[in-house]
Amino acid sequence: MTRGEYDVIVVGGGHAGCEAAAAAAKMGSKTLLVTMNLQTIAQMSCNPAMGGVAKGQILREIDALGGMSGIITDKTMIQFRMLNRSKGPAMWSPRAQSDRMRFAEEWRWVLEALPNLDFFQDMVTGLIVEGGKAAGVKTGIGVEVKGKTVILTNGTFLNGLIHLGEKQFGGGRAGERASTGLTAELSALGFEYGRMKTGTPPRVDGRSLDYSKMEEQAGDERPEKFSFNNQTKPLETQRSCHITYTSNEVHEILKEGFDRSPMFNGQIESTGPRYCPSIEDKINKFAGKDRHQIFVEPEGWKTCEVYVNGFSTSLPEDIQFKALKSVAGFENVRFFRPGYAIEYDYFPPTQLKYTLETKLIEGLYFAGQINGTTGYEEAACQGLMAGINAHRKVQEEGEFVLGRDEAYIGVLIDDLITKGTEEPYRMFTSRAEYRILLRQDNADARLTQKGFDIGLADKSRLAELEGKQSKVKELNRFLEKHGVEPVDINPILESKGSSSIKQKLRLDGILARPQIEFTDLMEYDELSNFVLDNGITREEWEQVEIKIKYQGYINKEKENAEKLSRLSDIRIPEGFDYKRLKSLSYEGCEKLSRVQPQTIEQAKKISGVTPSDISVLLVYMGR
Repeated sequence: MTRGEYDVIVVGGGHAGCEAAAAAAKMGSKTLLVTMNLQTIAQMSCNPAMGGVAKGQILREIDALGGMSGIITDKTMIQFRMLNRSKGPAMWSPRAQSDRMRFAEEWRWVLEALPNLDFFQDMVTGLIVEGGKAAGVKTGIGVEVKGKTVILTNGTFLNGLIHLGEKQFGGGRAGERASTGLTAELSALGFEYGRMKTGTPPRVDGRSLDYSKMEEQAGDERPEKFSFNNQTKPLETQRSCHITYTSNEVHEILKEGFDRSPMFNGQIESTGPRYCPSIEDKINKFAGKDRHQIFVEPEGWKTCEVYVNGFSTSLPEDIQFKALKSVAGFENVRFFRPGYAIEYDYFPPTQLKYTLETKLIEGLYFAGQINGTTGYEEAACQGLMAGINAHRKVQEEGEFVLGRDEAYIGVLIDDLITKGTEEPYRMFTSRAEYRILLRQDNADARLTQKGFDIGLADKSRLAELEGKQSKVKELNRFLEKHGVEPVDINPILESKGSSSIKQKLRLDGILARPQIEFTDLMEYDELSNFVLDNGITREEWEQVEIKIKYQGYINKEKENAEKLSRLSDIRIPEGFDYKRLKSLSYEGCEKLSRVQPQTIEQAKKISGVTPSDISVLLVYMGR
């Protein structure tokens, strides 16, 4: 190639690769994206959805920093749901059903519009390393490209092996070849590697399904969006998903293929995602359960292809087909393609720094499933952080790292590099000890200033945040200053099962009551007029409502964050009996008993020990 040396070379066109390339290019680095197939950039290899529990928080954090996944999700979603609305705001998690083809298309348009970004289609088979530093890549057709930094985002392609019943064939995903050569070279450089597994369900023809036998799962009546940027708008129309169930009959049919299942005949030895098991794993481990939920998810606005979520499998295709035909609504099902499992190489993330730069080779970064994670959102945030830090390294600027009390992204990276992972890592709200601080609604307040300071979020983003914060403050002041008479508010309080008042009370005091929501107070004319006159949005008044209702919890969590940072070096008595602490998780108790850490800091870094377990230890020790 004659393009000269690049600042950043990104290998892989998945979610991690796209965010890495976009971040580095937007920040000013001359960037090259190398991928085996330019036609499958940002392809959604598994389910056509973004966000979900904890993943939605990550997606909003990516957006707040100036990444692109939130905007692209907004532009291409066909349904929006805010999960866990019945729980506290720390648990609210946005999820979008996406149009698979439009999602990839939108990403391609975004990337091609970046003047600092070039593309090249070929398999990267090796690295150029000079003096212990990454200096470029070598491709399958013999091309060498020089680069100051290299980011590997290979997904499931490194020596990928697809399993379908007793059949095995190389591939990174259905219809695409595996990537070879790179693992051997990295191993020769001193990197440890292992194997992991993931799976995917069948895709079927939606025209062959009887939706009248299923439960409709519509989107929210008032859909929201992911991006804080005003260039995207909430959906006006949505497509429904549907829910159906397996049965004992379905389970018995599936068992007919267990002797030919790569999961059970020893063909697959690597570890799969514990929290997203295959259907055969479910009926084997939960033998007493007579049915399992299946989500029937459309793949886009116009396609008839349907994703059968909850039916991930690597059983022989004849068994898959026979079993699905016994599921309500699937009696006449037609397959587009069967499900399969895939094994691939990964590199334990304990070999990385907090910037996702490798410890062994300077200027070499790993992001995504190569680090043992699973999921688009986990991959995308790693790509974003690797792209930011690769750019900053070239510019000789400082590291950009997020703490556990600043972002779910910080939790994820800290977990990976300190604890490692023995199974595909998936983000959960339970992994974060500061959930009330790391809500999805305040990601912009936490991170947009940081994104602007490093040159990723633009001025318009910062201006939008400042405008939002100004209106939040105005509304908060209004609620603190304005009182309401008993005659005006008691009918509302009584209708909501809340005690009536006998004297004038401030609106913030009324809103602090658990039974009262902001929308209830909008019946009070003075407040509704203020909201309308000042153009206060739902997003803004929700921020105020959360702050008023949960201020005590928020303050306590901030104190805990500061306290934990001070108490990390607390010593644990030698031979401590963890079984005495009934509030410890089963896995946490088991791991702590086996490892016998000497300090709280050491205990925090043990895989399987949760933030809640650490809190239990601190409480026991009177701290």
